[in-house]
Amino acid sequence: MRPRNREVQDALDRAGIGSRIVVLDAHARTAVLAAEQLGCPVGAIANSLVFLADGEPLLVMASGGARVDTDVIARAVGAATVGKADAEQVRAATGQAIGGVAPTGHPRPLRTLVDEDLRAHEEVWAAGGTPDTVFPLSFEELVALTGGTVATVR
Repeated sequence: MRPRNREVQDALDRAGIGSRIVVLDAHARTAVLAAEQLGCPVGAIANSLVFLADGEPLLVMASGGARVDTDVIARAVGAATVGKADAEQVRAATGQAIGGVAPTGHPRPLRTLVDEDLRAHEEVWAAGGTPDTVFPLSFEELVALTGGTVATVR
């Protein structure tokens, strides 16, 4: 297991979540690619998207089928401006690269929104810290793991 994956697995273990990181046959930098390899609906993929809300990192765990609306997010967090973080900003906030950002294992906790659409799935899949790794968990575990606020994101 690579160091980034180990950080994520350790965070899962500390949180009491029994999930194990799964290494995929190929990278899954998009929800569609992950869903194809896992044989699950695209909506069951919990995309980790990093935005800047008034200049501060904001993690949005969005259903793979959702197109996130930054105006909706801004209202949800009370921010004047919300924009997508660039690759450098994502790595600074999470320690992970775009396409493999996990909901945990970051240098410090991030303010997080969890897409209410993920609730429709008994099991959701999130990135494991690198583009070729994922892990399963329930919606409730995702909310608890991230300390996130459940919200509409589209």
